Amino acid sequence: MTVYREILCQSACNEVHSRFLPYRWDLNCYRGCTHGCRYCFAMYSHAYLASDAFFGEVFVKTNLPDRLERFLRRPSWSREVINLGGVTDNYQHAEAKYRLMPEILKLLIRYRTPCILSSKSDLILRDFELIDQLSRLTYVNIAQTVTTMDESVRARLEPGGAPSARRMAVLRAFAGTNASVGVHLMPMIPHLTDSAASLEAVYAAAKEAGAQYVLANPLNLRGRTRTAFFRFLRADFPGLEPELRALYAQGGLDKTYRAGMARRVAALQQQYGLSANYMRFAREKMPPAEDFQQLSLF
Repeated sequence: MTVYREILCQSACNEVHSRFLPYRWDLNCYRGCTHGCRYCFAMYSHAYLASDAFFGEVFVKTNLPDRLERFLRRPSWSREVINLGGVTDNYQHAEAKYRLMPEILKLLIRYRTPCILSSKSDLILRDFELIDQLSRLTYVNIAQTVTTMDESVRARLEPGGAPSARRMAVLRAFAGTNASVGVHLMPMIPHLTDSAASLEAVYAAAKEAGAQYVLANPLNLRGRTRTAFFRFLRADFPGLEPELRALYAQGGLDKTYRAGMARRVAALQQQYGLSANYMRFAREKMPPAEDFQQLSLF
């Protein structure tokens, strides 16, 4: 049973510094997540809350809209892109009750602030009209993370997430707005979700849903994630554990195997005409008057 704890946050956005990310600001309505993804990289983020129950104890930032307005109304705010949900899913189950995202979106509309919003939930459709309105004012990117179209595998990997077909339906709906839409094929897991057939099923579904791009990256295994993931494999896919331990002996994926995975992805990108560079769409949709410097990372 999930425990929800209401807290007050000091600031709405976290500043992140990474040459690999196309944004500088990250906003998370919650800490912890009930999707229960076995490969979740964000398990470490509960440490400062003195909790080790990332999936079972969710902290709700009840004053987040107020803090965000303080952040956005500053004279110095230059309407940079805000990533909504870097270490959690803002549309996880708690959002159905707490309804923080409609207030967040209304503020982004008021202050014409661009955003990137990725999720594994179709609850985002509840806020379709607000997101549509924002997309007509500034750059909005809507992404759904999809690891596989095979529900027998997906349900074990992401027990609390929406079925992959419903995630594709989200993209199909938003493809009719001015938002850019795409699939985050992350992570690709060796011998589990990275076969040619498995990857092609995702690309085919993405194309049918009207996605403009697919970002594909392999699984990394470090820290708490590594321990939790191998525990999952031992219980659900025991035959894969020895192979994956060998491939991830150093934390990152074996370079030779990674290169083969990249070749499969490149062939599918060409076959389905789906870009791997979603920044192209950001440059097309960002209003000329906006400060776009922080997006010029690729």
